Amino acid sequence: MNRNMMKPGVSSRDIYSGEYESKSIPISYQEKSSQSRMLIKGGKVVNDDFMFDADVYMEDGIIKQVGKDLVIPGGTKVLEAKGKMIIPGGIDTHTHFQFPFMGTTSIDDFYTGTKAALAGGTTMIMNFVPAQDVSLLEAYETWRGWADEKVCCDYAFHVIISSWNEKTEEEMEILTKEKGLNSFKMFMAYEDLQMRDKDLLQIFETCARIGAIAQVHAENGDVITMNEKKLLRMGVTGPEGHLYSRPEEIEAEATHRAIVLANQVNCPLYVVHVMSKTAGDIIAEKRQKGYNVYGEAIAAALGTDGLHYFNKCWQHAAAFVMSPPLRPDPTTPKHLMQLLASGVLQATGSDHCTFNLSQKGLGCKDFSKIPNGVNGVEDRLSVIWEKGVMSGYLDPCRFVAITSTNAAKIFNIYPRKGRIQVGSDADIVVWDPHASRTISVKTHHQAVDFNIFEGMEVRGVPVYVISRGKLVVEEGQVHVSQGAGRYIPTQPFSPYVFACLQQRELFPPPVSRNDSDVPDGEIPTTPVSASSIPREYMHAKSAAEFHSRPPTRSGGRNLQDSTFSLSGAQIDDAKGQRSGIRVNNPPGGHSTGLW
Repeated sequence: MNRNMMKPGVSSRDIYSGEYESKSIPISYQEKSSQSRMLIKGGKVVNDDFMFDADVYMEDGIIKQVGKDLVIPGGTKVLEAKGKMIIPGGIDTHTHFQFPFMGTTSIDDFYTGTKAALAGGTTMIMNFVPAQDVSLLEAYETWRGWADEKVCCDYAFHVIISSWNEKTEEEMEILTKEKGLNSFKMFMAYEDLQMRDKDLLQIFETCARIGAIAQVHAENGDVITMNEKKLLRMGVTGPEGHLYSRPEEIEAEATHRAIVLANQVNCPLYVVHVMSKTAGDIIAEKRQKGYNVYGEAIAAALGTDGLHYFNKCWQHAAAFVMSPPLRPDPTTPKHLMQLLASGVLQATGSDHCTFNLSQKGLGCKDFSKIPNGVNGVEDRLSVIWEKGVMSGYLDPCRFVAITSTNAAKIFNIYPRKGRIQVGSDADIVVWDPHASRTISVKTHHQAVDFNIFEGMEVRGVPVYVISRGKLVVEEGQVHVSQGAGRYIPTQPFSPYVFACLQQRELFPPPVSRNDSDVPDGEIPTTPVSASSIPREYMHAKSAAEFHSRPPTRSGGRNLQDSTFSLSGAQIDDAKGQRSGIRVNNPPGGHSTGLW
């Protein structure tokens, strides 16, 4: 039986009280190694929809009981969580580990990257697979080989499409149906990756047909190329040129264009790393009108800003170069957090694509050659807790939604991931909402030699991190095993994304007509006849139509008769409007006294 399905006759009350699971413990249960059994005791479980005090028992990588006064076998490892929260492990929707890009390769590979993720409370990453110069299937198999031998936590893939042909369409379908991959990303910028509108439409249409989610990096690449050349001619070569070449409006324009194109073919669209207020507002406007578009914010855009591009130290400024760039408007992080709080943006990633300062130096004389990318996979949860929850924009449930649950729903791995409940994977974080730490390159677990959040004090710290039922982080100490993670298939047609789209395909219904009477080359005109118009719209009903009782013997109106009509007409409608009414004083004159 699917572990995610509730058995007949078992209520949610039984599950959360622990009564159902505690009664089904077999005799052999006691004989199992305590290494696979763990109990988190005394904490507050926080899911995306509600919080409650409960203990959580897990075994063999699966949550088995959630509730109070649980019956557990002896030898179970107990973690004390009094005063702390028990939350689903984070899901980072956007990483680029060992990513070949702009003449070099990102410094964090699948081992150091996933180790850092676990240290910060993220128990699953979703990494991008480029497919340049090879087929989509070849790229997928190559990256599976690289990831499987190194990952410390569970992972999934998004595949980047950089060209379009019939073979691309065939391989997209194979990846979706046979390889458990339900999302594809297209770049609207970078000369060697940029996709044109006509190709985007073809890919969007294919995604809609096979049940996949289309993702876009939304920037106008043609404008960027023109701006870069102009700035270099003017002698602007430093990191500030990167910002100048990519103004907000070209991110907003590409975001709007992608949403409109996807909507034409009923394709769900996921806009990665929304970096500006204007791009976020466009998504808000389109979602309000019913467009099926989703948005992702990243830790960098929520925790810092683009004023660093003007730092006098070239290395400092270059360390922040990414695309789209961080915005110099200091109100942008707050605005993006508010969009997450209101549901306009649904998920958060890190866009973790790290290059050491020596690698950034490839663009020391030309900002367009600085490898784009920043860190974030380790600090994402703490930065969002500090900037969102501790600043009053998010409640803990919303924090869980944007860091874990919504991603699981969008990419169709819910409730296996993203939830604390019986049957879900034991990817759990015991979170101390009040503990604090200072982010520093000296203490982080990433391989990169710079941290864009350097010196930031954040509240919200993972005390225990459990991945696949194993305790991997314990009070600041990280104990991971290379290759311990597993590939998690993401099945097509996520109901969270596709349910409304499938219903929309039924509308608008066609108008049924009899075309046999239409002569060739003529458009007949149908005269409006009185018989074609409902009577209640033609005129007021006659007085006779209002009377349901005959007159009295003397010919007067029967007082039991009704003047009510379902049409809303009144008995005196035909009399016309009186121009005025003269009121005379009653006999004896008008009253000026008490009456």
